[in-house]
Amino acid sequence: MPPGDLDRALCGLDFPTDPNVIVGLERADDAGVYKITDDLAIIQTVDFFTPVVDDPYWFGQIAAANALSDIYAMGGIPKTAMNLVGFPLKQMDMSVLRRILEGGSDKMKEAGVVLVGGHSVEDNELKYGLSVTGFVHPDQVLTKQNLQPGDQLILTKPLGTGIINTGIKAGLASEEIIQTVTNLMATLNKDAAEVMSNFPVHACTDVTGFGLLGHLAEMVEGTGLGIRLMADNIPIIHETFEYAGMGLIPAGAYKNKEFRESMTEISSSVNPSVPYILFDPQTSGGLLICVSRENADDLLRELKKKGMDSSAIIGEVVSEFSCQLSVVSC
Repeated sequence: MPPGDLDRALCGLDFPTDPNVIVGLERADDAGVYKITDDLAIIQTVDFFTPVVDDPYWFGQIAAANALSDIYAMGGIPKTAMNLVGFPLKQMDMSVLRRILEGGSDKMKEAGVVLVGGHSVEDNELKYGLSVTGFVHPDQVLTKQNLQPGDQLILTKPLGTGIINTGIKAGLASEEIIQTVTNLMATLNKDAAEVMSNFPVHACTDVTGFGLLGHLAEMVEGTGLGIRLMADNIPIIHETFEYAGMGLIPAGAYKNKEFRESMTEISSSVNPSVPYILFDPQTSGGLLICVSRENADDLLRELKKKGMDSSAIIGEVVSEFSCQLSVVSC
């Protein structure tokens, strides 16, 4: 759904409340959190979408990894999942659905998640995803809030999947880049979350449909703090610049930019493609981790030890300007 549309749809509605809700609808976040006991809370999320790759098995893997990511971003461990399927029975063979579900199942096994059910409907457009439940200690829930001045921002996956996928649809991508971006989208944020759990992280989110700047805007909105990003430090899939320069930019990037443009200030020395890349809607993107300056280098080192070579410190939280995102060259 385009940014802002959900907020307008929800405005004025009277939803049920409960004192055990730790994270609910009062502020945009990656998932809902409900306290069960003093030592246990459950995280609940749901996500599904239309295919981003042609191979049904890989589509299943990517959709599952994307849905599971919200649990990791909240500091939790995913435990159970339920399949969500919309399938065009009259247009596609059931073997396609079987391969999608196989891909999703294999990704859940990799995450240590148990499939406990699901729901399917006949739909004119193929869709697949998961509803996921995870566990977390009530005192260890991570949200998009709680940024502190001087905190460093670490991104664990490179940007550009939306633009690259647009290039794939246009038939301009090589088999090598197709496989690269497919593997990237299918990679769980499990290892990043495990590394993150060993550090006093202040806030976290995963970079998905609103793009890097869109999700950062959610983090600073109403806080009185701002973000300064170092454009040259941001990991970006190399081919993204070429495709963006050709105008292969998804509609979602334009919508994200339009919605948050008033909050952003981008230096004229920055590559002109960068604003669109920073607003590029990501599929199963990396974690965006906010941690104190004294812990940032150690956290980054551990991420790289676990194989997340693209991880980088991309910016910092500042108090010089309120609720603004500044992008500068190094």
